[in-house]
Amino acid sequence: MIEAKGFSAHDGAGISLARLGGLKCGIITKRISETVAMRARDLKLDFVYQGQAFKMKPIREIVENEGVTLEEICYVGDDVIDLPVMRECGLAVAVADARDRVKAEAHYVTPNRGGHGAGRDAIEFILAAKGVLNRCVESMIDESNPISPSMDIGKGGDLK
Repeated sequence: MIEAKGFSAHDGAGISLARLGGLKCGIITKRISETVAMRARDLKLDFVYQGQAFKMKPIREIVENEGVTLEEICYVGDDVIDLPVMRECGLAVAVADARDRVKAEAHYVTPNRGGHGAGRDAIEFILAAKGVLNRCVESMIDESNPISPSMDIGKGGDLK
C-alpha cells in the first residue's frame, strides 16, 4: 500500500516563523504514518506523538516535561477527538474545514483548511497577538541575518 499525503509549504515556513518567535511546535495524531514522521523530521518539530487516541495524555506529558501550564498551550484541531485538549488549553484553534462542533468550541477558526495553510494561520495569529510577527518575518527574510540551520526546516526527510 502506498500512502500519499500533501503538506503545505506555507505551514512549513510557519514553523520557521514560530521558532523565531520562541514557540515550540508539534503533532499529536491518532494515526501512525511514516509520511507524517518524515514530515515531522523535516520540520524538526519539538513534539511528535503518533498513535494517540486520547490526546490529553501527550499534552499532560508536554506540560510536565516543558514546565508549562495548559493555559500556555495552543492546540489546533479539526474533529471531535481534539475536543478534550481544546477544552483545556489556553488557545483552542479549529481549522476552516473542521467539524462544526469543533469550530463552535474554538477560540479562533483559521481562514485556511487543514493541510492548506491552517497551521501558518494559527502561528501568525499567536505571533501577532504577542506583537512579534513583523519582527519574525523581517528576521526570516533578512539576508544579512540568516536563520541558523538549527532553526530552519530540513531538506526532506532529514533524520537530524
